[in-house]
Amino acid sequence: MGELADNSIVNRRDFFRRVFRAAFAVLLGSLSVLAVRRSRSSDMVWQLDPAKCIQCGKCAVNCVLSPSAVKCVHAFNMCGYCKLCFGYFQPSPVALNTGAENQLCPAGAIKRKFVDEPYFEYTIDEALCVGCGKCVKGCSAFGNGSLFLQVRHDLCVNCNECTIARGCPARAFSRVPASQGYILKGQDRE
Repeated sequence: MGELADNSIVNRRDFFRRVFRAAFAVLLGSLSVLAVRRSRSSDMVWQLDPAKCIQCGKCAVNCVLSPSAVKCVHAFNMCGYCKLCFGYFQPSPVALNTGAENQLCPAGAIKRKFVDEPYFEYTIDEALCVGCGKCVKGCSAFGNGSLFLQVRHDLCVNCNECTIARGCPARAFSRVPASQGYILKGQDRE
């Protein structure tokens, strides 16, 4: 009888060792799968398709960052360098100067510099840009559309479920391979 009791204790110990080893193997396997998924998701980034964007203003308020990781980008090759830029000026400006009362951008992120009569150069100060899209809307409505919005990869925290994408009425956001880079205005997508 004493021999039987000793065997049952050893078997019980072996049983628990096997259970703990199996649980550890399952845990290790789960952690490996999670690591692979994270590495794959880090290869994907959020991006905004300027052809779908309707400049609704939600990029400025729905991003988890403040200010938003969405910034205005200027395609200089498309710009007309107009004296009256509808991305820069209010619809009915008091004067065609850099006074805040004349500017469309609420943050003063667009800088205007005289080039040669009647041309002006407009640049974006990304640090000031909040991603509201007011300048993009003005440029698209009355100009040539050289201003557009983009998710800046160096600022974006690459949320698993982007709050801007979830709230975008135009469904202009998608996950794209990080190697793809930015979707530029006028660029064909494959």
